[in-house]
Amino acid sequence: MFRAVLLLLAALASPALAASAVQNPNTRVELIAESAAPAPGKTAVLAIVTTPRKGWHTYWKNPGSAGIETQAAWTLPEGAAASAIRYPVPSTFTVSGIMNYVFEGDAALLVDLSVPQLAPGTPLPVKVRVDYLVCDDELCVPESADLALDLEVGDGAVDPAAAPRFEKARAALPRPVDWPARYAHADGKFRLSVDTTGAGDVSRAYFFPEADGVLDYDAPQTVSRSGDTLIIETTAGANADPGAVSGVLRLDRADGSHFGASLTANAGEVAAAGAPLASAGHEQHQPGLPSALTALALAVLGGFILNVMPCVFPILGLKALSLANGGHSESAARREALAYTAGVVGTCVALGALILALRAAGAQVGWAFQLQDPRVIFLLLLLVTAIALNLAGLFEVRAPQVGGDMLASRGGTQGAFWTGALAAIVATPCTGPFMGLALGAAILLPTALGLLVFAGLGLGLALPFILIGFIPALRNRLPRPGPWMVTFRRIMALPMFATAVALAWVLGRQAGVSGMSFGIAAAVFLAAGLWWVGIRQHGGRPAAVPLVVAALSVATVLLITPRAEAPVANAALPNVEPFTEARLAALRAEGPVFVYFTADWCITCKVNENGALSAPAVTAAFTEAGIPTLVGDWTNADPAITRFLESHGRAGVPLYLFYARGKDAEVLPQLLSEALMLELARRA
Repeated sequence: MFRAVLLLLAALASPALAASAVQNPNTRVELIAESAAPAPGKTAVLAIVTTPRKGWHTYWKNPGSAGIETQAAWTLPEGAAASAIRYPVPSTFTVSGIMNYVFEGDAALLVDLSVPQLAPGTPLPVKVRVDYLVCDDELCVPESADLALDLEVGDGAVDPAAAPRFEKARAALPRPVDWPARYAHADGKFRLSVDTTGAGDVSRAYFFPEADGVLDYDAPQTVSRSGDTLIIETTAGANADPGAVSGVLRLDRADGSHFGASLTANAGEVAAAGAPLASAGHEQHQPGLPSALTALALAVLGGFILNVMPCVFPILGLKALSLANGGHSESAARREALAYTAGVVGTCVALGALILALRAAGAQVGWAFQLQDPRVIFLLLLLVTAIALNLAGLFEVRAPQVGGDMLASRGGTQGAFWTGALAAIVATPCTGPFMGLALGAAILLPTALGLLVFAGLGLGLALPFILIGFIPALRNRLPRPGPWMVTFRRIMALPMFATAVALAWVLGRQAGVSGMSFGIAAAVFLAAGLWWVGIRQHGGRPAAVPLVVAALSVATVLLITPRAEAPVANAALPNVEPFTEARLAALRAEGPVFVYFTADWCITCKVNENGALSAPAVTAAFTEAGIPTLVGDWTNADPAITRFLESHGRAGVPLYLFYARGKDAEVLPQLLSEALMLELARRA
């Protein structure tokens, strides 16, 4: 599934103008022809040449445990046809035990072009869209290139300038061999024997299978020799009956040279292992971005910090007090703590699974993607308004416990579960420190590990309640019950009202004044209905919420539509322009640049924009230094910004980058300080 996600991501990468060569952020891609005048009715050879930045790599046709195969979509004249890609011999690249089959330098992917029977001099335009994944040991970035060549039917003469490149490309291809090869697939082992007579002095070997499921990529390959026969043994893959197994056997010689043999092995008897020989794989590369364990730790820490955010703290505080002062037994307190945790973790994992599923379906989304839809903001506005009115005492919620009163002691495990789910939902706008790096890694890790990181975020969010539920000493330190709890509950309504006001403002930014007006009108109508409910409750009459009130309020969502134009982010810094990659490249050529990515629903973003980024001293220093600022506003969905965030290992905002003259981006902390911004201006 992870490979499919990356494949679809690459297919969505933004197109470039058609040219014979394209320079993408991390890779140069060229389309070259061996002959500019291919002969009619013959086969011409083309090459897609990828040249990644130093330390980066692209992928072989079977990428291994992670990655994607390069995809080429051709647009050719009628009668012309392009063959499948012929790949050079790959190398191995292992990060945290995950094996990949890659090209760490130039890779010429050869394609045979069948030329139709056309008169000499007939134009033969060739176009191709190349979608591929390029990675280093920290990040993976899907990129695309639209390439074109204007050929002309002719005599098929080889272009002298291209001849050396194609000679080198052919030398890098695996050689077809007729070496006898057999494999055995039994008892969880895959064993391959190859008679390499004539191969010379082989010092190391590694087998790259073309088909998935033949062997376990991450398991080491043990190589031995019995005469001229090499025997390779490793852990078998999921395919118990792979049929004929094709692949490339890479052989390294003692003199440092290597070559690849393209072979096919049939099932048969494989002799016992012989004298040990080194394997060419499993060189370890330590990642600079968080490993899965580090990403999990950062997610737990980020989730823990979310508890102090104004939209989360009232829920946590009141639920904690209800647990401490509700006369719960030890077992009941633990059950509620576990139920609350299940609600939080389950919601975070469900949201993470939805993100990965949408990305697998072709959507470019990141953390808090749902907040880019004004209809979701509208529904959150109604929900937060109802919670605030409940905390203020306007009405009570009995069962099911899904509002503010579910924070009281009567919720039980069911109420605790839904309280946890609610806390996770309202926490999504509050991207906190440490979360960006962790969630960015989560969407690039294999699916199971990515979901584990999302679960870690939920665990961190639930951690304070877990500690209170399982440690009696902590509960005993909380204040004793009394009338003050009613006052405290009313006070906790204030940050929820503030959150509702903020959501109304975000709705206006996303859907315009009319959208904000509809949202406020629906919230007022809902408040009137809940006030009526409260009056009936105080009179001892049935307190069921009238369905018509809720239905009509929610139905207003049909009137909410996004603004056609994107909102403009607030920025106090001088020389501010909207972010585009082209403008960034132009400004970097001139001098230092400050870039930041924000969203109106991101609380951390707003704190920085109204703090360090608006400080008079910072504004003056940036003006004096002449530092231009590019702002990427992610309030509404923007695939270009999503791709750029992913290229820096982030799944959401904020992201702050400083480009010194002639240097790569310096990633700044998610919480900015005035001193840090002044230091950047001084350095510039």
